[in-house]
Amino acid sequence: MSVGFLALFSAIPIAIALVLMVGLRWPATKAMPVAWFAAVLAGVIFWQMPVGYVAALSIQGVITAIGILIIVFGAILILMTLRDSGGMETIQSGMQDISPDMRVQAIIIGFLFAAFIEGAAGFGTPAALAAPLLLALGFPPLAAAVICLTFNSFPVTFGAVGTPIILGLSFLRDLVDSAVAGSAGALNFTDYESFGMLIGQWSTLLHLPMIIILPIFMLGFITRFFGPNRSWSDGFGAWKFCVFAAVSFILPYLVFAWFVGPEFPSLIGGLVGLGIVVWGAKKGIAVPKDVFTFGTQKDWDPEWTGTVSAVEGSRFEAKMSQFKAWSPYILIGIILVLTRIDELGLKGLLTGITISFRNILGYEAVSGAIAILYLPGTIPFMLVAILTIFIHQMKFEQVKSAWKDAIIRMKNPTIALFFAVALVSIFRGSGIVDEALNPNLYPSMPLAMAEAIAAIAGQTWPMFAGFIGGLGAFITGSNTVSNLLFAEFQWGMATQLDLPHQIIVAAQAVGGGFGNMVCIHNIVAVCAVVGLSGREGLILRKTFWPFVLYGLVVGIVVSLMSFVFLSHLY
Repeated sequence: MSVGFLALFSAIPIAIALVLMVGLRWPATKAMPVAWFAAVLAGVIFWQMPVGYVAALSIQGVITAIGILIIVFGAILILMTLRDSGGMETIQSGMQDISPDMRVQAIIIGFLFAAFIEGAAGFGTPAALAAPLLLALGFPPLAAAVICLTFNSFPVTFGAVGTPIILGLSFLRDLVDSAVAGSAGALNFTDYESFGMLIGQWSTLLHLPMIIILPIFMLGFITRFFGPNRSWSDGFGAWKFCVFAAVSFILPYLVFAWFVGPEFPSLIGGLVGLGIVVWGAKKGIAVPKDVFTFGTQKDWDPEWTGTVSAVEGSRFEAKMSQFKAWSPYILIGIILVLTRIDELGLKGLLTGITISFRNILGYEAVSGAIAILYLPGTIPFMLVAILTIFIHQMKFEQVKSAWKDAIIRMKNPTIALFFAVALVSIFRGSGIVDEALNPNLYPSMPLAMAEAIAAIAGQTWPMFAGFIGGLGAFITGSNTVSNLLFAEFQWGMATQLDLPHQIIVAAQAVGGGFGNMVCIHNIVAVCAVVGLSGREGLILRKTFWPFVLYGLVVGIVVSLMSFVFLSHLY
């Protein structure tokens, strides 16, 4: 069967999910089971995969989904705990003291705080933590979700201490070594490690325009669709503050990517940027003279809210010191950093405690594992939630209320994620090199789609390379997995079209970052924590446009850089 037909059949489950959620506004709890069933049919009928193998892959997906759900539960639990302890109202009071302007708050929390959390934890954690904070500050839940999903883009290329590059590009090691051996010194990388360093460096340059453009665009976007005046100009009025925040993030981001490595650009960029911008906001640096708010809830569209209401009120009361209120988040940040750096030893200890599922349904190629203590949902989220009981001196009824509410909110995301991740597992497993499981040795469903797009794009590939990374993140929910799926393919396209390998592979890594905006996993997770389960399609309709903008800008930059690089080379 031709790659074109394989690509068409691969796209059917995704098309079904999009039509049902975006077009017909079905909740993910109903749409994802239908999309999963379509993937099952595609695997069995067209890929001729054994039914038992498809069932094993689905179970593997459920196991992976349990890990994601633990993160979601931990994030909800932190929110509920701070709500009932009085810590959240204290944080709200402190944020109002920094600036009552919700555009400023969106940049501080959605951009910089989330970038730091991405650099420390990754895996959908930033939106799950930052969106509830914005909700608690009075943002419409839908707006909070869109802001945090969209801003969780440029930090994602480096992810949790460099994982998307260090692990995600690991399949390129042999290709890089072979290229170096046959290059006679013509390449500007000498081994796999120096190639990984180059990918990080080029990635920052590809992200650079959008790190400045995206905050300005998103503030205008949010005020256009959620502001009282429905005006782009309300958001654009804070452009100076956006540039101030972007520069504060960019400088450490570039320094660490270019001179240290891919482990810390997002983490340090977010942390340093957060400190500078909070200080600057208190001093009034670049802060708009007018104060923007979303107005009262009675004027909001009912679609914007769900089971968790934004907090009404013009003034919040501090129930404790700001340090005490923020201490759970401070502890989360510290623990994340301490448990993600190999040299400290804690990472090896925590990853060593794993619940493993091998040879699922008797298939050696199918296994799953849950590193129960390494998941951010357990350590630090649940751990910190327990410690907060004592730090904030909570009463038993407050603790009971927080845990009960967190458990209740898990029903819808559980259903949606079980089927969504099972679909992803079938997609990934469809390309196995085993004639008993893949009789025709067809490429995997995602790779078939990528090859079909490549055949159409031809020499214009630099414009589309980033979108392939985005497609991988959209399907798999992970920049790391997107890179594992498509990095070799991107290398092959660069070789075939005589394009600079480091720029095309960097475009893949960047695309996997901005693909997080439309990733179904992340959308389901953030919907759960802001009480919007069932509105996933509505969010996807909003995040699609910044996703397209980001991809087009990156495509233009990749095309220009490839042309300049090749002109200089020849």
